[in-house]
Amino acid sequence: MPLSKTDLFKPKDVRVAAMAKALAHPARVAILRELARQNECVCGEIVSAIPLAQATVSQHLKELKTAGLIKGEADGPRSCYCLDPDGIQLLMDTLDGLLGQMEACCGVPAPKTQTAKSKKTASGKKTTSNSS
Repeated sequence: MPLSKTDLFKPKDVRVAAMAKALAHPARVAILRELARQNECVCGEIVSAIPLAQATVSQHLKELKTAGLIKGEADGPRSCYCLDPDGIQLLMDTLDGLLGQMEACCGVPAPKTQTAKSKKTASGKKTTSNSS
């Protein structure tokens, strides 16, 4: 079986690229923001929070799930989704590293993704950091 071009890259880079592609639509960013705001699994309320048809929102949810940014299930009319802590952590760590490399190269300060003293671990639990 011939190699695809993505086979030439690290699996982690391929996964993060898929996540970035999923983030390339404002509706998907809005969905992630809504899920983060709710801070729990959301069943059905996503459609009312996004100004798009239910079928369109469902397609965006599918893309986010395929990219590993959310997890959940569609069970008929009852669909429950939440952020995937492992996927979000991978995206944050990778972007922090990439932006840090760009900062070192270009001298442009990279934005800090977590500036608060209280950080969430991949499991969603909060930890306290003494760094400022």
